[in-house]
Amino acid sequence: MRCPFCQHEDTQVLDTRASDEGDSVRRRRRCGQCDKRFTTYERIELAMPVIVKKNGSRTEYETAKLRSSLMLALRKRPVSADAVDAAIHRIEEKLLSAGEREILSGQIGELVMRELKRLDKIAYIRFASVYRSFEDVAEFLDVANEFDSASRRIAMADSVKK
Repeated sequence: MRCPFCQHEDTQVLDTRASDEGDSVRRRRRCGQCDKRFTTYERIELAMPVIVKKNGSRTEYETAKLRSSLMLALRKRPVSADAVDAAIHRIEEKLLSAGEREILSGQIGELVMRELKRLDKIAYIRFASVYRSFEDVAEFLDVANEFDSASRRIAMADSVKK
């Protein structure tokens, strides 16, 4: 670690402590050249993949964009902020665990649709109608019918259990 005062590269660690939250390490250091002391912090840095858009351009991943897309689909729907945060966490976890340096925006769209399907049917249909660029009512009805048939299967399974 380079000394911030004299730029000498030889520094000695005097003390190391984990933060209260456990997400960083604090180190007290002393420069071997000028004998001044300073503190450094180490934190985990996870790199999200770069998003490759449909037109081929690339952009950095932004949690705020993901949140705004989810919130737009969930507008005026009875879904808690905690549920939205959990959905965002699951999406980001999948992006990180994929281990890719780049990911297509379409793959993120599919992850968002999967989460919205779990959270709220209406929000899912709203998002799907924009994301899949429905051309006519038939496409919209196909998505709506997915839920209708799934609801019937669940109801039948519940009645069999009783």
